Parts: sequence; C-alpha cells; structure tokens
Amino acid sequence: MTELRTLKVALLGCGNVGAQVARILLDDADMLASRAGARLKLVGIAVRNLDAPREVELPRGLFTTDAETLVKDADLVIELMGGIEPARTLILTAMQNGACVVTGNKALVAKDGPTLHEEADKAGVQLSYEAAVAGAIPILRPIRDSLSGDRITRVLGIVNGTTNFILDQMDSTGAQFSDALAQAQRLGYAEADPTADVEGYDAASKAAILASLSFHTRFSLDDVYCEGISSVTAADIAAAKDAGFVIKLLAIAEKLTAAGMETGTKTGMETGTKTGTDTDANGDIGVSVRVHPTLLPREHPLAAVHGAFNAVFIEAENAGELMFYGQGAGGKPTASAVMGDLVSAARSIVLGGPGRAETTTGQVVALPITAAVTSYYIGLDVADQPGVLAKIAQLFAEHGVSIEIMRQTIHRDADSNIESAELRIVTHRASEAALAATVEAVKGLDVINSVTSVLRVEGV
Repeated sequence: MTELRTLKVALLGCGNVGAQVARILLDDADMLASRAGARLKLVGIAVRNLDAPREVELPRGLFTTDAETLVKDADLVIELMGGIEPARTLILTAMQNGACVVTGNKALVAKDGPTLHEEADKAGVQLSYEAAVAGAIPILRPIRDSLSGDRITRVLGIVNGTTNFILDQMDSTGAQFSDALAQAQRLGYAEADPTADVEGYDAASKAAILASLSFHTRFSLDDVYCEGISSVTAADIAAAKDAGFVIKLLAIAEKLTAAGMETGTKTGMETGTKTGTDTDANGDIGVSVRVHPTLLPREHPLAAVHGAFNAVFIEAENAGELMFYGQGAGGKPTASAVMGDLVSAARSIVLGGPGRAETTTGQVVALPITAAVTSYYIGLDVADQPGVLAKIAQLFAEHGVSIEIMRQTIHRDADSNIESAELRIVTHRASEAALAATVEAVKGLDVINSVTSVLRVEGV
C-alpha cells in the first residue's frame, strides 16, 4: 500500500469552533487521511493567551503565540480568529508561502474578498470559506459547483440564528423585542453586545458572500442595504400573524431584469420603475442585495424555520426552488463546514492542480435599495369616515402601486367614544422607490392619523 504524504495544518484561533476543529483533526486522523488522500497533521494552534480555558482538552505543546512563523511553514491554514486584522495579513502571508486557506471569517471575506481571491489566484492555492455562511449548512459549494450550470435568479436566506430565535420567540409567545433578546442572551444565542446580530450586520456580510457566488460578481459589504430587527414590535408581529404572515430577518440577493421591472415576467415583478441603469446582453439591470425584516406567508418554507436554525432558499432557472436547512452556528456544526473545506483543499494539493477559483464572469452591477422590487405591508391608523378607503386607493394608483390585500378593523376609544379604523394593506410588487414615495404621500392625507408600520413582504 502506498504511503500517504503528510500535509502540515496550522490553526489560527481556538475558540468554540477552533477547539472542535482541533479535536476532529486529532481524533479522526485516519478517516480524514482516507478521504483527503494525505495525512493531515496539526502542527500548531496560534492563540493570544496560552492559558485561556478551552472547551476541548488539547496537547499543550500545540499552542503558540507566534502565528506568523506558524503559517509560513504550513501546507494548509485554518483561520478562525475573526476580525479583519491580523487575520487578513496572516491569510495573505499563508497564501504567499504556498498554503491553501480555509476561513470562517465572514466579515473579512465580505469586506476584502477580492484581494484574498486575487492573492489565491496568483499563488495557485485554494481559498475556501463554507463556514462563513450558515454554519453547518453546505450552501456555498452547492452554489459554486452544483448550480454552476444553471442561472440563479434569487436567494432568500435566514442566516443569523440570534435574530431568528428572537423573532420566533416574539411570534410564538407574544414577547416584546427586549424580552426575547434577554432570553436569547440567557440561552447563549446572543452576545452581551448583540449589535452585530440584531442590527443585521452579520447577515449583511453573509448576503454579500451569497450574492458574489450566486451571480459571479464580486459584491462587498458596501453593496448591501441593511436594516436590523430592533424596531420590530410585538404589535408588528401580532398584526403580521393576524394577516397570515410571519416576520423573518432575510438576506436577499435578487437579479432584476428590464422585462421583469416593466411587465412582471421572468422574476414575477408586477410593477415598477426604470432605474436608468443600462441592461447587459441578457437584459439584466443588476442585482439587489439587501437585509431587512420581511413578512413571509406562513405557508412559505422559510416561515417554518424556528429557533436558532438557518435556512437558505434558492430560485434558479432550471433547478427551480431549492432549500438548505440546518444548524447555523455552534462549535461542532461550524467545525463540520471547516473540515469539508479542509479535505477539499488537501485533495487539490494531493492531485497537484490549481486551487478552486471563484468565477467572476457575471459582472452585474449592485443596485441601490430604491431599485429593489418588493411588496409592502403598511399599517395605518385612519379616521373612521366615508371616503377614506377611496382616497387611499386613489393615491396608491397615482403612484403606480397596486393593492393586493386591504383589511379594516374599527376601534372605539372608551374615554372619548371616538371611533378610528386600523387599516392593513399589502401591495403587489413594485419598485422600492415607488413604494416609499407612496408611503410618504399617504402620510400627508388628512384622513391618516398615523402610519403604524411599514415592512417589506416576500413570497406573495
């Protein structure tokens, strides 16, 4: 039997995920060797504090604080430190010294992916980051490889477990946002400082990565429109529930076409306005990449994703609708994604071929949020008098926005005995610019007491 070669593996970071990766490398060495075609030898783990407690008991001799020296002598480098620096410099150093790199650093890939890919291409090494999006769910490789012969038209993703847990708690128990957040923190789903999660920044980084792979164009974090969930109220959740919807924080990457904007064909867009952007040879205007709270019909597959789980829903021209579901975070689940990338990179070294490069043949433009085509859910507190509905409907028509659902509930104030009406409107799909202009115009009507809620809708 041919003796397998040995590949040296350097691990940067030993937190929850890093400790599990180290455990797998040590405990499952024989299995990994048979699948990779080479022995994967963990030669060192770079950490900031040698004495910090670890979830897994690991040999003391593996730890070092000299990350730079470690990466220069490795065949494979796993970066799980997080943050931009020194992770970026260490990854570039590793690739310049001929090492393939596996990373779970979503913020770095979203911010500076083009530089990392260019260096990987120049060095002829593989750069992989399956663990950067949706934890254990294998989503990036299916997009990059399995769907490489198809055209993806839209990606909808629940890619942040913290926000999904919070919104799910609010939906199932009627809790306020602050109470659901506190529960998430008690259970370890949310950090002490939850800003990156609840304001949508974490999901935005993942949206940039998903869009880049889906549409073969390099999108950065700056191309992503982002809204978080901190302004979602229990009243919003209850109103959505009453109307047959659930609220989810979605990462959306969607290709817009001239035909779709004008006629509602190809992408299901019923109405909209031109953006002034030239179309390419395929009639594509560009790609809208955005993160925001979104109403989904309760029968939509993503509506059934509960707790801290993640799911990504893909629409493609030939494959149709696909959904990937699973654990979106955690040490063991995310380590699984890291190890998949590591075995793939090791195989590329064993076979002697170049690293698996990204494809950037699409080169479609990133569109501003005003060009996005969506539906709106609008909650209005209106005067209970004749002609109100007619005035509102006329104003919507003047702005080219079609109403799909309109529901009215009458309320009487016990003290003043004055009646008012609560109006809930769901529009057909239209451009964000047209919808936003409509909402502003509605606020100016004398029959409107207040606009109580404005949320985007998908799946109708």
